[in-house]
Amino acid sequence: MTATQTAAHTIDSEGVSPPPPPAAVPFVGRAMPRVEDAALLTGVARYADDLPVKPGTLHAAILRSPHAHADLLDIDFAAALAVPGVAAVVTGADAKRLASAFLVGIRAPMEHWCLAIDRVRHVGEPVAVVLADSRYVAEDALDRIEVRYRPLPPVTSIAQALEKESEPLHPAVGSNLVNSRSFRYGDPEAAFARAAHAVSVEVEYPRNSCTPMECFVVLADYDAAEDAYEVLSNFSGPFAVHPVMARALNVPGSRLRLKTPPHSGGSFGNKQAVFPHVVLMGLCARVAGRPVKWVEDRLEHLMAATSATARRMRIEAAVEPDGRVLALRMEQTEDCGAYLRAPEPASLYRNHGNLTGAYDIPNLTVTNRIVVTNKTPTGLNRGFGGGQLYYGLERLMNRVAAELGLDPLDVIRRNLVAADAMPYRTASGGMLDSGDYRATLEQAVHEGALDALKARRDALRAEGRLYGIGYAAVVEPSISNMGYITTVLTADERRKAGPKNGAQATASVAVDPTGGVSVTVASAPQGQGHRTVLAQVVADVFGLRFEDIRVNTDLDTGKDAWSIASGNYSSRFAGAVAGAAQVAATQLRGRMATLVAGQLNCRAEDVRFAGGKVFSDANPDNGLSFSRVAAAGHWAPGTLPDGQEAALRETAFWTPEPLKAPTDADHINSSACYGFIFDFCGVEIDRTTGAVRIDRYVTMHDAGRLLNPLLVEGQILGGFAHAVGTALYEEYAYGDDGRFLSGTFADYLVPTACEVPVPVILHRESPSPVTPLGAKGVGEGNCMSTPVCLANAVADALSADGLNEVPSLPITPAKLAALIHSPEPPRPASAPGSGEVPLAAVKGGRGLTAEGSREVPATPEQVWAILLDPRELAALLPGCEALDLVGPNAYRAEVVVGIGPVRGRYTAEVALSDLDPPSALTLTGSGTSALGSGSGTGHVTLERTATGTRVTYRYSASVGGKVAAVGGRMLDSASRLLIGQFFEKLVARAGGAEVPADSPSLLTRLLRLLGFDR
Repeated sequence: MTATQTAAHTIDSEGVSPPPPPAAVPFVGRAMPRVEDAALLTGVARYADDLPVKPGTLHAAILRSPHAHADLLDIDFAAALAVPGVAAVVTGADAKRLASAFLVGIRAPMEHWCLAIDRVRHVGEPVAVVLADSRYVAEDALDRIEVRYRPLPPVTSIAQALEKESEPLHPAVGSNLVNSRSFRYGDPEAAFARAAHAVSVEVEYPRNSCTPMECFVVLADYDAAEDAYEVLSNFSGPFAVHPVMARALNVPGSRLRLKTPPHSGGSFGNKQAVFPHVVLMGLCARVAGRPVKWVEDRLEHLMAATSATARRMRIEAAVEPDGRVLALRMEQTEDCGAYLRAPEPASLYRNHGNLTGAYDIPNLTVTNRIVVTNKTPTGLNRGFGGGQLYYGLERLMNRVAAELGLDPLDVIRRNLVAADAMPYRTASGGMLDSGDYRATLEQAVHEGALDALKARRDALRAEGRLYGIGYAAVVEPSISNMGYITTVLTADERRKAGPKNGAQATASVAVDPTGGVSVTVASAPQGQGHRTVLAQVVADVFGLRFEDIRVNTDLDTGKDAWSIASGNYSSRFAGAVAGAAQVAATQLRGRMATLVAGQLNCRAEDVRFAGGKVFSDANPDNGLSFSRVAAAGHWAPGTLPDGQEAALRETAFWTPEPLKAPTDADHINSSACYGFIFDFCGVEIDRTTGAVRIDRYVTMHDAGRLLNPLLVEGQILGGFAHAVGTALYEEYAYGDDGRFLSGTFADYLVPTACEVPVPVILHRESPSPVTPLGAKGVGEGNCMSTPVCLANAVADALSADGLNEVPSLPITPAKLAALIHSPEPPRPASAPGSGEVPLAAVKGGRGLTAEGSREVPATPEQVWAILLDPRELAALLPGCEALDLVGPNAYRAEVVVGIGPVRGRYTAEVALSDLDPPSALTLTGSGTSALGSGSGTGHVTLERTATGTRVTYRYSASVGGKVAAVGGRMLDSASRLLIGQFFEKLVARAGGAEVPADSPSLLTRLLRLLGFDR
């Protein structure tokens, strides 16, 4: 306590009214460090996996499909149930008996269940769940489940999905094009007819994900007496999915109590996709009759959690000679994966009101198509839908400049919405609320030193180096209108379903008997600094110290106030959630002012709150401490004025007024407010390697009023890092048959601090007239602007060599090197092995090929006998536990294999053919397990030598499921080590020196190091 506070306390105790304090500098607008950081940095934060579990809790492990597309014929889990410690195995039959399919966001006869019912449609789709006393036992029991599949032709791309002959993922729909809608605004046909030029681009935006540090966690319990579920999960919202979960569990919403933990290891939208697992674990708890806990591992998350949508976009502009765009034609085709999972098609329609971006383009025609493919269902991902839209729009503006011979910056300038047009109604119905885009651009050009960057580009190009400058101008939508998603429906369909609109945010503010203030909001934090910013906002309203405000970041739908729009998504926090807290605090302050006005002998509107005191504006000497006013409602309600309720708590439900339902003409203001971002950057491409180096990056933001500039900077840096990954590194890779190939961070390349430069961050504030605090969103913007800004810079760099093509994202060194350098010459005919007939390639999955030879100290006849003897062959195969002869030269094998982080049991079918004793044979095989599936073929020749036999082999193989997902960087080495182990044993069997058990070879030690413990 300070000296001033001590003196004030003494005077209060003597009954003398203290003088009011001087006006304090508001907390809102200050760059204050986050109060959350102490717990996070010292390891005492409580994440979902840290929280205690109920007695008797079972642990879940999920058996996932190794196939992208297959009929599910049979599941035999008797052997898994026999494993000691296993309590239950849950399958699709249980889901059909006790649950329902999820609601789908469009009118189409497709079903998505929490477990596969009769067909699997993507690698990693849940097929069964083992519930056991520990996760270790549950994982081991997964190997004992036998699943029979009938593979179906996979659909792995947008182009393939649009083919009429492609295998339909959902036969009742009859097509993989599950929805198509066209929109027309203004008179685009007339604009194209009178325009001097028509410029177009076609781009594809790939799948990517923001990969939070913490994966999904669900703790579920079922109360049979109440037929109710209680679930704790790191779900982030939107809570529009709550009724979807309740319906899937066949209970009313009041019987699904959903709680969130105090802390979350990031989300970036991804945690929304935990909701099918909430339903799944609720089902498991009901079947087992005990609480259930499930923690997702990283491989599961990368393979089967969620991702951003892939989008193919063709966009054409009607352009005047000076670069002014009169109209746009857009065709957008969205790949939502195997199922249209709620809230999709949100990614396609979230930006419908701002399809023309920051530009004044009055005429627009749009065709939106949604397709399904045999890939993980998509969902919310930082900036969802914005990166896809602006990648096409800003590549188009760059192409307009290139084709018309104009400066790209001038094209942007000429098309920006003018300041005097604000608020500006876009062609498709969005309401850009405030800002001076042109002045913001000029400020960025000046403060970001664009002229110096241009001079640097000219100097480096004179040296023959590939250097380019790129630009991007975008609007960042925030606080999504709940009605935008219904734009996918026709006006008649919307009328039948009923109107949907708004973006209701909820906050509660309460005072305790000592004057402490607590705040609860219906938003689960994932790094935005909820506790810090909300304390700043509420402290200002009551004139209290920052530390007097306690913010509770837990959320409990059974006790806390929330709405269908609640949650942490779509940049809602600063504008809507903090704004709702300000509204609630202001309303509570008004009630307290009414209660105390009589004691202060003034009107309620003249009561002021500052410095921990409540006093009359007209008579500042007449005041009371805040704690005394707060205590009256608790300790002495009889002293309150007649008819006045005690001012103890206030809950506010706030929704932005401009958010209406779509009109019959499909106009929709899809977000409450819109920030503005202008970026430019300089990049250099290494002529030898094709690597892109970001030399300088400048990002200018108008995010309305900045509530805490320090936290804003953190949000921008985080979004920028994610965007660099999208642009240059991160890629979900799939085989031709849909098998997932990038299941570890060795193959899904997430940039580190070494790869992400620190950008120059600039600000301009134009407070929003829509939100209570004037704040707009800021956390998603660079995920929208940076990928295309970097792509435009790469395009500028390549133009120095006369190249006008930009590789698809991510722009990797290999892709650029292929453009910069001429193709490699073909292999000379005289090269070793060039005359050999190659083995037939095994399609799909992670491909493996190799050839080699080893000298064996035995005759060809002896080696041949070993290879054809089942007992001898079983002893040679690494990890082989059983090998049974099931036909002429045909075997069934049980093999335990470990590769890196995954290990499991394979059931393999092996056959020998093309027998030419004792000179040659062909071996073919295929196997399946909980790890996935594999198939391959190999050719072996035996050649007599002076010391024995030279065994030469060539093989081609493919693996899928978890084994493929761990990455090619490990598989090639692993396969060679296994072959080495095979030959080591063969040499010993054929009479060579056996390796002593107490002196393991280097090969054996390497095998153990990599997890090959067999």
